[in-house]
Amino acid sequence: MTTAMGAACAVVGPGASGAAARRPATAGRAEAEAARSGGFRGMWVATVANRDWPSRAGLTADAQRAELLAHLDRAVERRLNTVVLQVRPTADALWPSPHEPWAQCLTGTQGRDPGWDPLGTAVAEAHARGLELHAWFNPYRVANHTDPSRLAASHPARRHPEWTIPYGGKLFYDPGLPEVRRFVQDAMLDAVRRYDVDAVHWDDYFYPYPVAGESFADDETYARYGADFPDRADWRRHNTDLLVSEMAARIKEVKPGVAFGISPFGVWRNIADDPEGSDTRAGVGTYDDLYADTRKWVAEGWIDHVVPQLYWHIGHSATDYATLLDWWNAAVRGTGVDLYIGEALYKAGDPAQPEAWQDPKELSRHLALAAERPGVGGHCFFAAKEVTEDRIGALAAVVADHYPTRARPPRRPGDA
Repeated sequence: MTTAMGAACAVVGPGASGAAARRPATAGRAEAEAARSGGFRGMWVATVANRDWPSRAGLTADAQRAELLAHLDRAVERRLNTVVLQVRPTADALWPSPHEPWAQCLTGTQGRDPGWDPLGTAVAEAHARGLELHAWFNPYRVANHTDPSRLAASHPARRHPEWTIPYGGKLFYDPGLPEVRRFVQDAMLDAVRRYDVDAVHWDDYFYPYPVAGESFADDETYARYGADFPDRADWRRHNTDLLVSEMAARIKEVKPGVAFGISPFGVWRNIADDPEGSDTRAGVGTYDDLYADTRKWVAEGWIDHVVPQLYWHIGHSATDYATLLDWWNAAVRGTGVDLYIGEALYKAGDPAQPEAWQDPKELSRHLALAAERPGVGGHCFFAAKEVTEDRIGALAAVVADHYPTRARPPRRPGDA
C-alpha cells in the first residue's frame, strides 16, 4: 500500500460472480439481505517488513498464531466483516508454496519453515468468526533491497536473475517478460487452489512508483516485445492489462466463486492530462506513472471489485476526498464492478499529518459522504495495527456512527 512505510485468453465480463457470503443455511433471503446491509467493512493486515503482523520476525509458531487470532478478534469487535491478509509480501509465501520460499517476515530467515500454516489457519479462523478472508498478493516486488544474495537460495529470482530489475533501492520482476507474468500468476493461484479464500486481492504496485533521476531498465525487454506499440508507455500498460485480464480468467477457471479485487492508488489521471480524469492535481497517476489503466479494468469487468486508496482528507487542495469519491462512483456506474473505498486510518491522530487528521470525526465524515453515493458498497481500513491502537478514536467514531450492528459481507452476484 502507499504509506509512509512503502507507502487484487477470454476475460471475465461485468458482474462476474464472486465469493459467496457465509450465512446459516436456514437463513431466509430477507434475513440474509438484512445481515448484509452494512456492506463491505474490511481491514488490511500488512506483513511486509512486519508492518502489522507478525509484530516481529522470529516469534514462535504459537505466538504468531495468537497474534493473528487477536487481529481477527479485533475485526469482529470493530464490527468489520472482511480481513485482507498479505500472504505474498516480497515474492515469498505465508503458506507452503511449491513455487516460492517461506516469507522472511515469519522467522526472520526467508525459506525457513515457521512450523505452521499461516494462510490455512487464517482462512479457517476467519470463517469461524463470520469473516471473509481475502488473500493479498504483490505481483512484482521481489525485495526491499537490490542484493540477490540476501534472498533464499531457492528463490526464483536467484535461479532467474534475468527476470529481475533493480530500481529505487528495491528489486522487481520485469513485467514485460511473458514468463514472469505466467510465473507470478502460477505462484498466486497455488493459494487459490489449496485454500478456501474468498478473494484474490492486489494493491497498488505494478510498475514501481517513479524515483527521481532513475529509469526502470527494461530496454532489452522493450526491444524484444514492444515493436507493435507506439511508445514504451503503451507497451507497459499493455503488459499490466495482460497480467490483470489473464489472472481474472485463470481465477474463474480454478475457482469460479473466488472474487478478484484490486486496490489502486486513488488517482487514475488528473483532468489536466485527460478530460476524463479527476479534478485533481496529484503528483502521481496510475495510468501515466504506474502503467496501470485502472479505469479500463473496471470498464472491461476484469475485476469484481475495486478499492481505490482515497488516502486524503475532505478539502485537500490537490486531491480532495469528495472529488475522488465522485469520480470513482461515476467510474463503476453500469459496470457491475463493486466499489469499496480504501481509508487512511493510519493517518488519524498522526501528528505529522494535516489538521483534518487530528479530528476523530474525519473518517466518519468520509463514510457519511460515501453513503450518499449509490455506487459505494463499503470501506477498507489501512491497517490492522491502527485498528487495534485507534490513537484518537477515529475508528470508534466510525463504528458508533455507521456500524450499529455486525454485518456479513455484501451479497455477490451468483449467491443463492
